[in-house]
Amino acid sequence: MPHLIIEYSANLDPRVDMAAACETLRVAMIRTGVFPCAGVRVRAHRAELFSLADAHSDNAFAHLQIRIGSGRDLATRRRAGEALMQEAQAIFAEELLTGYFALSLEICEIDAATSWKANPIHARLALTEPSEK
Repeated sequence: MPHLIIEYSANLDPRVDMAAACETLRVAMIRTGVFPCAGVRVRAHRAELFSLADAHSDNAFAHLQIRIGSGRDLATRRRAGEALMQEAQAIFAEELLTGYFALSLEICEIDAATSWKANPIHARLALTEPSEK
């Protein structure tokens, strides 16, 4: 954990490099110092079907959901969320200028009592110096 899931409207594909966005946000997550490198996962899901606001054909969206384990205080979660929203705003800067784009980010805590994990990446990375790549 944490997982950053980007859901985005299909009409962004010609204008935004989502692979680069995933990589930029992965690095940004690690740089916050809040999330362990071995737990970070970023993925993007293209929404083929969507309808926004006034149904204008140029309307587009990107919603970033960060799912994290519980235990971080509100100040820490806010600091991480603000850093990642700032990064997302830079990624989608041109879209934000159009008046047809909605960007959102939320952090959701996962209840440890109903979450199971098997991740040997932590042990492997503990043997080496963590990196952003």
